[in-house]
Amino acid sequence: MSETQIASSPANLVDRHRELLDRAMQAVRERTYWSAYPEHPKAYGGEAMPSAETAFQALLGSPFELETPGATDTVGGERSPYGIELGVTYPHVTDLDTLLAAARSGMPAWRDAGPAARAAVCVEVLARINARSFELAHAVMHTTGQAFMMAFQAAGPHAQDRALEAVAYALAEMTKLPSTARWEKPQGKRDPIVLDLRYTVVPRGVAMVVGCSTFPTWNGYPGLFASLVTGNAVVVKPHPRAVLPLAISVQVAREVLAEAGFDPNLVTLAPEAPGEGLAKTLAVRPEIKIIDFTGSTAFGVWLEDTATQALVYTEKAGVNTVVIDSTDDYAGMLANLAFSLSLYSGQMCTAPQNFLLPRDGIPTDAGPKSADEVAQDLAAAVDHLLGDPARGVEITGALVSDDVRERADGAGSHGTVVREASPLAHPRFADATIRTPAIIKVDAADSEAYLTECFGPVAFMITTDSTEQSLQVLHDGVAEHGGLTASIYSTDERVLARAEEVALQIGVLLSENLTGGVYVNQTAAFSDLHGTGFNPAANSVYTDAAFVANRFRVVEFRRPA
Repeated sequence: MSETQIASSPANLVDRHRELLDRAMQAVRERTYWSAYPEHPKAYGGEAMPSAETAFQALLGSPFELETPGATDTVGGERSPYGIELGVTYPHVTDLDTLLAAARSGMPAWRDAGPAARAAVCVEVLARINARSFELAHAVMHTTGQAFMMAFQAAGPHAQDRALEAVAYALAEMTKLPSTARWEKPQGKRDPIVLDLRYTVVPRGVAMVVGCSTFPTWNGYPGLFASLVTGNAVVVKPHPRAVLPLAISVQVAREVLAEAGFDPNLVTLAPEAPGEGLAKTLAVRPEIKIIDFTGSTAFGVWLEDTATQALVYTEKAGVNTVVIDSTDDYAGMLANLAFSLSLYSGQMCTAPQNFLLPRDGIPTDAGPKSADEVAQDLAAAVDHLLGDPARGVEITGALVSDDVRERADGAGSHGTVVREASPLAHPRFADATIRTPAIIKVDAADSEAYLTECFGPVAFMITTDSTEQSLQVLHDGVAEHGGLTASIYSTDERVLARAEEVALQIGVLLSENLTGGVYVNQTAAFSDLHGTGFNPAANSVYTDAAFVANRFRVVEFRRPA
């Protein structure tokens, strides 16, 4: 056994990562601020960023080194929203029988290793992924269109925190039962009946993670690590436009598994050819017992209805809504909402889309404001935020697809244009596709315009009869179409209480009076829950006990002592 294998043995990894796992389990109980992985670039040393860029450049135009059972040719074709052809090719699986058999072959040893060893191996994977955070940032930037610093934080430390959160929840659930127990039943004057009991966590089978094009690691890691730590093998099926970030992640996982003495085929990558529809084919294979999906409502519903042999965890589209009743910090509210609209060009699943306010206007600390004034002032706040193009592009990033660009450019057809979705020139990437947010004014009666997700940099200012009607539109919209976030601005405690009651009825995360450095489209691991599983936008939560507990079952053995 090599020195690397000795250092990476399950026992050594358990010792190495015990303190971090204990702290993570404490964090999910306490729900206070805690992060395991630094989000500040300086924490990684002065050479980390330039060396990562060199590593990223070395990947371009080359075959990605990854052993993949069942692969017979290659696929590729990723193009950066900033205008760069990546030219990376990946092993393409054409023999699913071989892939799935290989995935299953290592599961008995992985199961028998036990929860503590599996958790420690997963944390070692995260430690090595963390060391490649800047490389991942380049990969995410040039597949999703996120600006570099957002890609570093969201796809790096924040995604790693979500993964660790899933591992911590799973470890807590897997260890609620002891591994052994002695059962003694008194028999009066006779000797007691004594049995020795053993409890073994048994995985469901092979899991599939269906990656998304906008947040491949942040949305992909929770399911990947929740399934892996509970003993399941995982096939990662990335979105064709965002393969590289998950390929790097799979490469690291396989490396750690092999060094720790486990079958690296416990984690495999299955990229697809254009139009292949591999996710649909894999989803109904009998070997697939767990599916994690982020993406369109249509395909999410198809998975829920069709892949009946599997547990299906989905995050789908939704209509995120802001209700504006009143504010005692008008400038702060506008600045906060402008940033929320502009961040990654509204391409976050939590980004606000619908802004509801009474057509007669709202009271503010700056005096009464009509609905038209609020709309114009929000547009001015966006203009101010993005006024310097060099700074603006670091907020907006680039558009992930032509579909998003077309929605932004055509937003004016839905109502009165308050602000057009205008291009920004990127100082380093002349071919980048960038749009600033469009703001469109409509009436509450025009529900066809705003009661579907308009993914991208488009916001609707929707005038209502009253705040009560605004809350009713929030209720009905989320109940029917889903929503991952909602927000309320009000100086009236009765209005806030009513909004909270609506949020409880429809099952949506509610933010109240955000005017500072926390935004409605941001959630923090170990503190905030992402989704509720209680409305059509998602049937699961990042991360709670329900997200992990059904990925395994427990088998009991008993024999007389």
